[in-house]
Amino acid sequence: MTPPRPPSGRQRPLRYYSDSERTEGGSGSWDTLEWNKLDQTASGSSSTSFANLSCLLESERVIVEGYGVVLINTDEAGTLLVTNFRILFLSEGTRKVIPLGTIPLATIEKFNKTALKVQSNNRQSDKNPPRRLLQVTGKDMRIIVYGFRPKTKQRRSVFDALLRCTKPERVWDLYTFACGPSKFGNANPKERLLNEYFRLLGKSSVRASMDMIEDGSFTLENELWRISDLNSNYNLCQTYPFAFMVPKSISDEELLQACSFRAKCRLPVITWCQPGSGAVIARSSQPLVGLMMNMRSNFDEKLVAAFCTQLGANKGERRKLYIADARPRKNALANGAMGGGSESSSNYFQSPIVFFGIDNIHAMRESYSRLRDYLDMHGATSSDGRSSFLRHTGWTWGGGNLSSMSASVSLLGDSGWLIHIQNVLAGAAWIAARVAVESASVLVHCSDGWDRTTQLVSLACLMLDPYYRTFAGFQALVEKDWLAFGHPFSDRVGMPNISGSGNFDFPRQSSSAGSYPSSPVRQSTQSGASQSPSSSHAQNNYSPIFTQWVDSVSQLMRMYPCAFEFSPTFLVDFMDCLLSCRFGNFLCNSEKERQQCAIAEACGCIWAYLTDLRSLATTSHVHCNPFYDSLKYDGPLLPPAASLAPTLWPQFHLRWACPEEAKAADIEVQCRAMRAKYSEMQKDKEATERRVDEISFAMESLSAELLRERRMSWSARESAKRATKEYRALTRAVQSLGCKVNFTTSDVEDAPLETNNNNNNNNSRRRDRQGNNSDVSVSISLMSEENRSENQVGRVCEALCPLRTREGVCRWPEAGCAHLGRIKNSMEDVTFNRIKGDGGHKYHQTVKRREHNGIN
Repeated sequence: MTPPRPPSGRQRPLRYYSDSERTEGGSGSWDTLEWNKLDQTASGSSSTSFANLSCLLESERVIVEGYGVVLINTDEAGTLLVTNFRILFLSEGTRKVIPLGTIPLATIEKFNKTALKVQSNNRQSDKNPPRRLLQVTGKDMRIIVYGFRPKTKQRRSVFDALLRCTKPERVWDLYTFACGPSKFGNANPKERLLNEYFRLLGKSSVRASMDMIEDGSFTLENELWRISDLNSNYNLCQTYPFAFMVPKSISDEELLQACSFRAKCRLPVITWCQPGSGAVIARSSQPLVGLMMNMRSNFDEKLVAAFCTQLGANKGERRKLYIADARPRKNALANGAMGGGSESSSNYFQSPIVFFGIDNIHAMRESYSRLRDYLDMHGATSSDGRSSFLRHTGWTWGGGNLSSMSASVSLLGDSGWLIHIQNVLAGAAWIAARVAVESASVLVHCSDGWDRTTQLVSLACLMLDPYYRTFAGFQALVEKDWLAFGHPFSDRVGMPNISGSGNFDFPRQSSSAGSYPSSPVRQSTQSGASQSPSSSHAQNNYSPIFTQWVDSVSQLMRMYPCAFEFSPTFLVDFMDCLLSCRFGNFLCNSEKERQQCAIAEACGCIWAYLTDLRSLATTSHVHCNPFYDSLKYDGPLLPPAASLAPTLWPQFHLRWACPEEAKAADIEVQCRAMRAKYSEMQKDKEATERRVDEISFAMESLSAELLRERRMSWSARESAKRATKEYRALTRAVQSLGCKVNFTTSDVEDAPLETNNNNNNNNSRRRDRQGNNSDVSVSISLMSEENRSENQVGRVCEALCPLRTREGVCRWPEAGCAHLGRIKNSMEDVTFNRIKGDGGHKYHQTVKRREHNGIN
């Protein structure tokens, strides 16, 4: 198969060079990058201050700057900044943050310098400078390699800064104390713990307060269990919370006697109780039975027996009790040589003793390291800058042969990580089934009771109680079983503890599987100076126990995608916040130490931060599970054994090595995109409906206005018809009196009003054209003899009048018609002028005396 040609017109990326070009000092060598250009960039940027970068967090300050640095994983050049919180890698020119090259300081597990000598066959090989690399191994499944310019001291400056900042002498030197609580204040975690106890006791109506804690009034109880304040000053057990739940029938004096029989005084206490049935999940450390397993304690046996309450249906039958030992049986026997061991079934009411066979913290650390190396070797972006397609011969996957493919897949199994996950899942499912199906009580412990015990009881509670599968419940579960009951986060995550001695030395131990290869960079590089002298497994307490538990939660979410309110993305962000030590919730090793350091008052709260993120987008946020169905999954989750086959957690394990595959595996991203598009369409639909409503309302208003206009128009026409009839009647009456009516306007000449209908219509149209601003004058004058003779109505009236003589003299001079004769002799011209005014028309009457026909 012919390999694809590299892009033309620009410098070839590192992955396009052949093996010979990578190892020989030719024109394609890594050291032949355009360093002159990078030198100019560095000199120009050195004067630029990074203090005002928008990506810097509150109280974050730049300590060291490195220019012209190359991120070998992706062959990107840029600027490397070391701050008091993280390593920032900014792309060249744009100053955009490159996520792969940006890692918080607390997330760094180890780092070392390597000086890879470039091999060459010619005699000038001594002139080829070594490649100056800095390899950073993270606790979040990534291995980063930075390349620095030759003949500079930038790598030394960055390395020294990392030595100072990643290994603070005291816990108070961490960034979270410099940042302070800011807007993510942490409410008192003791109140939240008591509220969870109240919920388990069926007292949810009671809310905890600081006054309740100070006066000790939080010791509530129900018919079976009670809250004890015996450890309020941490005198009973320094790694237990200030309050815990115990059987109501056990007194504080008996608790004091029983605690001495358990390792670290971690006596059996209740971590969860089933409402209604009385079944409980209890936790403790291993009993101190000794090598011969002949040591026993009556108080411890009585305390454990108190978990076997009577069954509700059968008053005389006691509840069954199981004792679950998380360790392999041989490890439990080995602990007997140091005074520990496991219970004897005969001393605890013939309770079955079950061993889950979960390995210790050292096996988990080695397994996690091998898994990280596997992903780095076979991922798309590896620490040597080459894809897994190119690592072997040819351009095909694994060299193009099935044996190489099978070998690489078998390496994943050799890491043992998935086997450990399966063991934890199987143990938790077994506990949940005993409680849910048999209504039995289970006591869980390992050696110290804060690693494997915490994993099992918290995962079993997650399966049994749907409340813990919500945001609020998940927080309550983590704070109760992990924080309050003393999981040593400082030791396990690798942070400084309150005594100032942090476990930061994480040497690479030889793999138990001798054939397991190392990381690609370590295959071809020489190790530089290590951070500190090597230490044995027993001295190194770092182990990804909590990461393993969160991975187990993600496996449950894969099996029951609709049962959780939160999404896998929430778990990833939660883990990133925890490993970065940006917040103080998971600092120190116990509740007592966090109280001594005043963590709640001095540091920000991770829960407040995550809640603030969700508040910006409510249910559409990436932390929310779009498939969540609380009604369907309102009971326990009991996965069958056949389903407990874990796979890699793509959102966490593959996000750096195989970023595209990690995104493709997240079906929630696609669903969330569809929901976002649906939400936009819903908004557009609502906006369109509002617009339609507005248009409909406007149409109704216009229709009502049109109806009113039609009614007014009809009334106006009727009024016009009546006025026309009255006008014609008046005109005929005036004409019958021998007068004529003249209309005169200011715009047109006076024109006599004709009595026929056509003239009336023309005058009406003329008045309409003149408008309301025209003044109309009405004059009445006596008609001439010619016009009067033509007045047929007048002639008929004179001919038919009975009071008139043949000579034309009126016999009744006082009659109205007789006055018309006088009008001949003396006539007044009456003129009515219509003047337009406000609110109507005014008429001005003008009377003019005149002589008519020469008669005074």
